[in-house]
Amino acid sequence: MLAEALVAIAAAGGTAVVEAAGTDAWRSVRERVARLLGRNAPERERAELERLDQTAAALDAADPGQEAALRTRQEASWQTRFELLLEDADDAEREQLVNELRGLVDETAQARSSAVSGNTFHGPTAFQVGDHNRQDNRFGPEK
Repeated sequence: MLAEALVAIAAAGGTAVVEAAGTDAWRSVRERVARLLGRNAPERERAELERLDQTAAALDAADPGQEAALRTRQEASWQTRFELLLEDADDAEREQLVNELRGLVDETAQARSSAVSGNTFHGPTAFQVGDHNRQDNRFGPEK
């Protein structure tokens, strides 16, 4: 049985996979997850890529009323895959896997925080995305 912290990182990894599907971050996340779960075995890596593609396709095709339930099931499925990976690893390998999962989660969170979509602007607009930025806006005649 995994420690609570390891279950939490596996859950975060599952959420990261689902949140990345259909976004600009998907290609990178998809490749990282396949390498991570494939564990340097090309056949396993290809199988993981197929699973990831199935996840993305299912989420893309989901009916709006069913999307939340599907996302929850997909997150749980990927969490379980990550938990099994962590359980099978020795201590040194587990530490490396945890670091890789954290990197994956951070990458996805960063991509999500800088993503902008569905906005409509009418008139003068100033827009900024990023962390720890400063923006000063002045609209109207200069004084």
